[in-house]
Amino acid sequence: MASFERTFCLQVPSSTENLALIREFVSTAGEQAGFGEDETLRLALAVDEACTNVIEHAYQNEETHEVTVRVTVDEDAIAFEVIDRGRGFDPTQEPALPVEELIRRRRGGGLGLRLIRTIMDDVQYRIVPGQMNELRMVKKRRRAGEVKPESGESR
Repeated sequence: MASFERTFCLQVPSSTENLALIREFVSTAGEQAGFGEDETLRLALAVDEACTNVIEHAYQNEETHEVTVRVTVDEDAIAFEVIDRGRGFDPTQEPALPVEELIRRRRGGGLGLRLIRTIMDDVQYRIVPGQMNELRMVKKRRRAGEVKPESGESR
């Protein structure tokens, strides 16, 4: 059987007003890749969260920048890359506190990345200082009878 790979790219100004467009782009890609409606909604939620973080934290809500979402689909998985040129943040340097501890401290930070790691099978972050930040999120296709592993974290 021949293998295939397709890549699609969306580049938008860094405004929360563009999150609906990003969700639609991700949902369309997920549907075309053969993911069901519920799974496609989860994919859109994860990418939405990543883009919101870029807009609010990397760009500090300045709308003069751009956010790039690249989707690659192959026979085994769908991969999303959220690319920005803003202030970098390495989530591997932050301790993954239990949700109960975040609530006790009344701290919301860290919940979005936890959500992304729960939805996706593989999450990697790459910083090229002064040039770009890239969050890569992969969701593998499930074969009939296949069960999702307990942890969606990979670093």
